[in-house]
Amino acid sequence: MQTTFTVHDILERACQKEILSQMLYKDLAQKMKKQEAADAFNELVKQEFQHQLLIEKYINGDIGEGGLSPEHVVDYKLVEKLEQPEIAPDMELKDVFLVAAHREKMSHELYSRLAAMHQSGRIKKLLKELASQELKHKQIVEYLYSEVAFPQTDGG
Repeated sequence: MQTTFTVHDILERACQKEILSQMLYKDLAQKMKKQEAADAFNELVKQEFQHQLLIEKYINGDIGEGGLSPEHVVDYKLVEKLEQPEIAPDMELKDVFLVAAHREKMSHELYSRLAAMHQSGRIKKLLKELASQELKHKQIVEYLYSEVAFPQTDGG
């Protein structure tokens, strides 16, 4: 088992992860019977594609210092308390969002672990930014989950 990785290895793996996420989300979007769920997955495809392009630019040396700016993201931590449901074409919308939130959590953890392995510098900064963006995706789908799973009633 490989225990050391070059920067190129890490970025290539990250790029492959983004491509796999796009494929998964495209597939899920096509399987959804509810348009809202399909739209949510299609939006995630677009965002993961942007990550792929960003990583590819970095690999090609097209991004220099200061190319990314991290944002503070609030983590609702819903998926830490809820199991991931099985993927099915007729799954409820709330479960669709729960699947996506679990996926984004795993991506966030991957980039966070990779960032922790690096010394300060551009690669660490890139990985931290990607982790932050994945956490932001998690926040979005956890919010959507909570809106669908716990709808507001007329009584407040």
